[in-house]
Amino acid sequence: MKIFFRSPTRIIIAGFALLILAGTLLLMLPQASFDKSLNFVNAFFTSTSAVCVTGLVVVDTGSFFTFFGQMVLMVLIQIGGIGIMTLSTLFLLIFRGRSSFANHDAMQDTFTPTKDKSPYLILKDVLLFTLIFEGIGTIILFFCFSPGNSVSKALSLAVFHSISAFCNAGFSLFSNSFVDFQHNWIINLVMCILIIAGGLGFIVISDLRQLKLFQRHAWSRLSLNSKLVLFSTVFLLIAGTIIFFFMEQHNTLAHLSIKDGILASFFQMVNTRTSGFNNLPIGNMANETLFIMVIFMFIGASPGSCGGGVKTTTFMTLLILGLSRFKGQNRPQIFNRSISEKSIGKAVSVLLISTAVICIGVIILLMTEIGDVPHFQSRGKFIEYFFEVVSAFGTVGLSMGVTAKISIIGKLILSCIMFIGRLGPLVIVIAVSRSTTLNYYNAEEDIMIG
Repeated sequence: MKIFFRSPTRIIIAGFALLILAGTLLLMLPQASFDKSLNFVNAFFTSTSAVCVTGLVVVDTGSFFTFFGQMVLMVLIQIGGIGIMTLSTLFLLIFRGRSSFANHDAMQDTFTPTKDKSPYLILKDVLLFTLIFEGIGTIILFFCFSPGNSVSKALSLAVFHSISAFCNAGFSLFSNSFVDFQHNWIINLVMCILIIAGGLGFIVISDLRQLKLFQRHAWSRLSLNSKLVLFSTVFLLIAGTIIFFFMEQHNTLAHLSIKDGILASFFQMVNTRTSGFNNLPIGNMANETLFIMVIFMFIGASPGSCGGGVKTTTFMTLLILGLSRFKGQNRPQIFNRSISEKSIGKAVSVLLISTAVICIGVIILLMTEIGDVPHFQSRGKFIEYFFEVVSAFGTVGLSMGVTAKISIIGKLILSCIMFIGRLGPLVIVIAVSRSTTLNYYNAEEDIMIG
């Protein structure tokens, strides 16, 4: 037991597993639902989805759960969203100098990706930024939801959706998510700002806070990590919005004006990367749009944030590596900095492990849900389950409407994928592996590649 608790990554995994179990038991209580209580599997799936801030649901959150049940979900989302940041920071303090380099590096990259900041300051920033963003979001959303609702109802809607948005959870108390608010620019933009802020990562927000944006050379003062996160976030959001608009302008966007269509496209692509709200019917989208959304869900949010995926820095590192090799450069460079071989190795590892997790998950889900049914009898099922697995891994929560129909084994598989996607595949691998050091290396020899 002592050997197990020497690893901070294992302690975090155990802590999150216990939190999921506690949430499962609370959601199974009769007080948590209006009609019949959730069975263990559905309660476990919902609790995992909340703690892992995913948003995949097997029941309608707003109509199935009572106020008590909704508060349980909100607390699980809050702890899952920012609790892992504060817990990881505390573990860095407690286990500093006592954990292996592999464990420390994995924790550092996944939760607090900088060696220049004191963990105490990071912990303070996490709590401060969360309070500020969620507080401001609650106030604005309260006035937006006030018309037609009582004060208590509007307040509960505002608090729940502000926390769900900032933590990139995607849980909504509205049966069709935000489809009814397609024309409301204030609600759409406030939700997007909360989601983007929660998906940037607290280290990046902390870097921005310490800068005077209009000061000369402000951009150069940012760390390379912050520059990559900001650049990739802006690039993905702009490119994603444009691609989505042109692909869906004659489909799900046909009934909207150009202005509202652009807003809907922006809102959907913000949520595709990190959160799971939707203002358009996912199941009605074109195949090419769904494929683009799968790519964006796989990339996900940024390190040290509330979102999942392989992370924007992994995507940028590999993209820059590919471009540098194409140009004949030995080392990938951007913003007058060279990316270290160590960072490149981690990016490749994350990509390979993540791809393996998704491939295995898709294969198992196809086996449990379709079995040996011929392809011509199950057309369209592959994209539905592929989309579901990537959404679970990226802790996004978007679905083509098959979540509630999935079998017990399928729900358990998706729960495992959400868990891995939330904590990070590299952290899971390090936690379950043994640290070994080679005292010698074999002779190198080139092989043919490509």
